[in-house]
Amino acid sequence: MSLSVRTFHFFVFLHLVCTIDVPLDLPQPPTITNQSVKNYIVDPRDNIIIECEAKGNPYPTFSWTRNGKFYNVAKDPKVSFRRHAGTLVIDIHGGGRPEDYEGEYQCFARNEHGVALSNKILLQVSKSPLWPKEKLDPVVVNEGGSLILQCNPPHGLPPPVIFWMSSSMEPIAQDKRVSQGLNGDLYFSNVLRQDALTDYSCNARSHFTHTIQQKNAYNLKVLTKNSRNDSAIYFYTNLTIMYLARGVPERTPTFLLPTGTSSSKLVLRDEDLLLECIASGVPTPDIMWYKKGGELPTLKLKFENFNKTLRIVKVSEEDSGEYFCQASNRMGSIRHTISVRVKAAPYWLDEPKNLILAPGENGRLVCRANGSPKPIIQWLMDGEPIVVPNPNFEVAGDTIIFREVQSGNSAVFQCNASNDHGYLLANAFISILDVPSRTLGPRNQQIRVIEYNRTQLDCPFFGSPIPTLRWFKNGQGSNLDGGNYRVHENGTLEINTVRKEDQGKYTCVATNILGKADNTVRLEVKEPTRIVKGPEDQIAKRGSTVRLDCRVRSDPSLRLTVTWMKDEAQLYIGSRMKKEEDALTIFGVAEKDQGAYTCLAKTELDQDFAKAYLTILETSSSPTSRLTSALRDKPDPPMDLELTDEAERSIRLTWTPGDDNNSPITGFIVQFEEDRHQPGTWHNLASVPGNVNSAVLNLAPYVSYKFRVLALNELGSSTPSPSSERYQTSGAPPEINPSDVRGAGTRKDNMEITWTPLNATQVYGPNLRYNVKWRQRNTGEPWSNVTVWTNRHVVWNTPVYSPYDIRVQAENEYGRAPEPGTIIGYSGEDFPSAPRNVRVYEPNRETVVLEWGPPENPNGNLTGFNLRYQAFNGSRSAKAVTELLSPNQTKYTVHRTDSVSRYRFFLSGRTQVGAGEVVTIESPLKQDEAYTKNQVDIATQGWFIGLMCAVALLVLILLIVCFIKRSRGGKYPVREKKEVALGPEDQKDEDGSFDYSDEDNKPLQGSQTSLDGTIKQQESDDSLVDYGEGGEGQFNEDGSFIGQYTVKKDKDETEGNESSEATSPVNAIYSLA
Repeated sequence: MSLSVRTFHFFVFLHLVCTIDVPLDLPQPPTITNQSVKNYIVDPRDNIIIECEAKGNPYPTFSWTRNGKFYNVAKDPKVSFRRHAGTLVIDIHGGGRPEDYEGEYQCFARNEHGVALSNKILLQVSKSPLWPKEKLDPVVVNEGGSLILQCNPPHGLPPPVIFWMSSSMEPIAQDKRVSQGLNGDLYFSNVLRQDALTDYSCNARSHFTHTIQQKNAYNLKVLTKNSRNDSAIYFYTNLTIMYLARGVPERTPTFLLPTGTSSSKLVLRDEDLLLECIASGVPTPDIMWYKKGGELPTLKLKFENFNKTLRIVKVSEEDSGEYFCQASNRMGSIRHTISVRVKAAPYWLDEPKNLILAPGENGRLVCRANGSPKPIIQWLMDGEPIVVPNPNFEVAGDTIIFREVQSGNSAVFQCNASNDHGYLLANAFISILDVPSRTLGPRNQQIRVIEYNRTQLDCPFFGSPIPTLRWFKNGQGSNLDGGNYRVHENGTLEINTVRKEDQGKYTCVATNILGKADNTVRLEVKEPTRIVKGPEDQIAKRGSTVRLDCRVRSDPSLRLTVTWMKDEAQLYIGSRMKKEEDALTIFGVAEKDQGAYTCLAKTELDQDFAKAYLTILETSSSPTSRLTSALRDKPDPPMDLELTDEAERSIRLTWTPGDDNNSPITGFIVQFEEDRHQPGTWHNLASVPGNVNSAVLNLAPYVSYKFRVLALNELGSSTPSPSSERYQTSGAPPEINPSDVRGAGTRKDNMEITWTPLNATQVYGPNLRYNVKWRQRNTGEPWSNVTVWTNRHVVWNTPVYSPYDIRVQAENEYGRAPEPGTIIGYSGEDFPSAPRNVRVYEPNRETVVLEWGPPENPNGNLTGFNLRYQAFNGSRSAKAVTELLSPNQTKYTVHRTDSVSRYRFFLSGRTQVGAGEVVTIESPLKQDEAYTKNQVDIATQGWFIGLMCAVALLVLILLIVCFIKRSRGGKYPVREKKEVALGPEDQKDEDGSFDYSDEDNKPLQGSQTSLDGTIKQQESDDSLVDYGEGGEGQFNEDGSFIGQYTVKKDKDETEGNESSEATSPVNAIYSLA
C-alpha cells in the first residue's frame, strides 16, 4: 500500500473520483495505453512509426488491420513490431516508399480475457508539390482602385504556410490598406503609386521540410490621373490630403471578401471560429464587428489582421448566431452579415470505465456522448458486433446491464459514438475476479507534517468484491470520518487542520467477504518555522556599523538554514560582514550596502522570511576646533510629543527638539508601533529636515498607532523620544492587492500560487484574507476560486506545463481591494518525450551527422538536449563522449577518427526536471572498404610472400621425408581411391573468405592416416596449383583464395589410379624414385 502524505497551505480539495485500476499481477483483459492520433501525417524522409501499446495479464499479443483487412506484418520485410509492444515500425530509410503504406490502420491487443481496439488511424504522407510554371503579365491598375493578387498555392498535406515577399526576399509591409487574407491572397483596399516600386511574390513553406517555394513575382503598373507632385508623394502624412493632391476620387467602401451582403459559416465545437471581412475604398475603410442580439464573447475573442479577422477560440453552441462586420470611411459604410452555425463531433458526457465484479454480482457499463447531430451509440464486444440476446448481459441503448455474472464472462467492450463530423471509441473491460482485500505499495511509512496545515494520507487498495475502507488512530476502535477528518472514495484520509494531538499511528483497513488487509503510517507533527524578531528598516551613516536581526524559532528535529538576500539575490558575505546565528552585522557601511535585505529561514518542510530596507546617509565634514570636536555628541531625544489636526487618513505630530550637543541636528525620524500584528516593533514612518519640528503623517486604516521621534546629527541618532498616546484609525477595504504573485509547479501535476502578503499598514481591516482565482489559459473554462488566510495555495491535478491565468485579491471585513491584474503562471514540468525525426547520415568519409527535431511533448521549458555517442567496431567500443546541447540545436556533426568505425548515438531532451526519453540510433552499416584495402596491402607485402614461400618449402620437405619413410617400409598395396565430398565447413563464406575454426587442426579430408602412420591416398588429392601456386590460383582483394576447393577426377575411369596419382605431389615423388 502506498501511504504518502501531501501537505498544502490551506486550500480547498476537489472531490476525488475513484477509477478502478487492477494490479498487473492479477488476470485482466487488455487495455490500450498509447496509440497514434486518428489523422496521422508523417514525414516522408523518416521511418514511419504507428504507435500501439497495451497492458494486460497475460501480456497481450498484437495484430493490425489495414483498410479493414488483416495486415500480415510478417510478409513485408520492411515492417516490424517494436519490442514488447504492438507499435509498427516501417523502414523507409532502408528503401521503402512511404506512399505505399498510406491507408487506415487499426490495432488489436488480445489475450485470453478479451480484445481491445485502438482508434482507426488514417496514415497520410506529407506532400509538398511544386508550384506550376507560369508567366505572369504585369498587373495594370488605376491609382486608388482595389486589387487582389492571387496566390493559389499547390495543395499540400498539411497545407503550407503562406507569406508574401518581393523577389529579393524582402517582406511585404502590411497594414490596414494592404494585407493577406486567410486564403493566402494579397488584398489592396486601394492602390498607391508607390506600390509599383516593388514586385510581389507568394511564398509557401512546407510543414516538415521547411522548404520554401516561391511563385513568380507580380509586377504592378499603376495608372495615375494627375502626375503633379510625384516627387512629393512620400512626404504626405495624411492619406486624405495625398488622395486629393493626386486627383484620386474618394469612394464608399465595398467588400472584396466576402462578396454580397450575407454569407454563412459552419464550425465545429472546440475549434476556432475565423470570420473575415476585407473592404476597399478611399480613404481605407475601418472594420468593426458586432453580434446580433448580444455581445461578442470578450473572454475568448481576438481581433487579427488589422481588425479584418475575428477569431473566437474554442467555440461552443452558444456562439451560434448572426455576426456582422461594418466597413466605414468618411464617404459612408456598408455591412455584411455572417450566419454562424456550430455543430459538434461526438464528445463524452459519461465515458465507460472498467468494471470489476465478483461472481454473482450485478453491474453496468454506461456510454453517454453528445454532439450535433446527436451521435449514434454502437456497442462491440472484443471487436465484434454484439449478438443479441445474450444470456450474460442486456444491451439497453447506451447502457449494458450485467446480472449475476460468473467466472469466464470477462471481455472488453467497445463503445463507438459517431455522427457526420467524427467518432469516439472507448474500451472498457469487465473482469470477474474473486480477490481478497489487499493494500498496494510500500508499508509502514513515517510522515512529517507542519502544524496547522491541511494534509492527506493515501491508502490505495483493491479487492473483488470492492472492499470497504476504514481508518483508525492509535489502534482505537472508532472509525475516523467526520469533523476534522474526511475519507474520500479512493481511501484517502484528509485531515483538515493538523494539530499536535493529531500526531500518532494511523491504520487503514480494507475489508470484503474474502478477507481484510491493513497498512499503517506514523504521522509526526512539527512546529512551524517562524521569524520571531526580524530585521527593521534602518537609516545609517556611511562608515557606521549596522546590525540586522533575524531570530528564528523552528522545530528542533528539523534542519534549519538561514540565508540572507539583498535585493532579491543571495547576499555574498564579504570581509566587512559577519553572519551570526540570529543577526547579520555589516561593518563600515557604504553606499553599495543600501537596499532591501531579506532573512530567509528554511527547513525541509517549510520556510519563513522577513524584509527590511537599509538607507545609507552621506557624511559631511567641516573644520572645527579640537575643543569643539571633543565636546560634540549625539543629540538629546526630542520631547513633548503632541497629536493635532486629526483627519480620516492623517494626523499632525509636533515635538520639541532636544539639545544638539555641539553638532547641528540634520533631521528627524518619526517611527510608529502598532499593537495588532507586531506589538513592540517600531517601524520608520517619515523623515523631516532638522529645522522642522512637526510633520503631517499619512496613516493607514484600522491601525492603532503609537509614535516616537529620533533626532540625527553627524555623530548619529539620539535615543528615542517618549512615545505619544495611542491613536486608532477607522477601517476600510484594502486599497492594494498582494504583490509578487507567482504560479509555478513543484510537481508535474500541480501549480503553487504564492504572493507577498499585505503588511500591517496595508490590512485596513479585521479578518484579512485572499481570494485566489485561477483557470487554464485559452481554454474557455470558468474561473476556479478559493479563499485562504496565508500567502500560498496549491492547485492539484493540473496538466503538465500548462499556462494559467491567476488573480489574487485582498479582502477584509470592510470589503475587497480593487480588481487585481492577471498574471500568467505555469503548472509543473515533466520529463520531455523523445526527440522526433532522429536520423543519421554520412555526407562524406570524414563526418557523421545526427539530425533531430524537438520533442512532440516538451512537457516544460526545453533547456537543451543531452547527447552521448561512442564509436564501435564489432564488439569493441570507444569511450563514450557526452555533450550538453542548446535547446534550439537540431544537428550535430562528428568528425571521424578512422574510416572503419560506426557510431552509436543516445539523444534525449532536457527540461528543468531532467532528461527525458532516450532515442538510440546507429550510423548506417556500409561495406568496409578501408579494411578490404588494408588486406590487399598485406597480401602484397614482401614479408607475407616470403612467409608463404617458407610454408611451401616446409610442406615439400615434409613430403620428401614421408616418401623416404615409405620407401624404407617396402611395398604397399594401392587401394581404390574413394571420392570424399567436401563438407559444409570447407565452403567459403558468401563474402569470399574462409572460416578458420578449430577444425582446421584436423587431418585433411583428402587423406587418411593409418595406425602405423602411413598415409592412404584418396581420390581428389589437390595439387599445389590448386592452392594458388599455379596459374589458376590467385588471391582476391581481401586476401582470400579465389576458386572453389574442388575434387578432381580423371576423365578416363579405366586409366585407374595411375592417371590420378600422377597429378599428386606425392605420386610425382614416387615416379622420381
